Amino acid sequence: MFGIGLPELIVIFVLALLVLGPQRLPELARALGRGLKELQRTTQAIKEEIDAETGKLNQEIAPPPTQPEKSPEARTEGKAL
Repeated sequence: MFGIGLPELIVIFVLALLVLGPQRLPELARALGRGLKELQRTTQAIKEEIDAETGKLNQEIAPPPTQPEKSPEARTEGKAL
């Protein structure tokens, strides 16, 4: 994920356990999990909104379908020289 392996995670967990204690560590983990889940929901909502807006812009900017061009001979037919 961030270049953190299992040994580093164990060291971080042990330090957190020593600093926070066994009672507060599960509370902190739950709060962190909820925060990450909310961040994930928010970023997904923003991404969907951006996709919807760019889709609208692409539809507005898209050029109208063009008629096939007539050949030069077809343009001069019917014109008196």
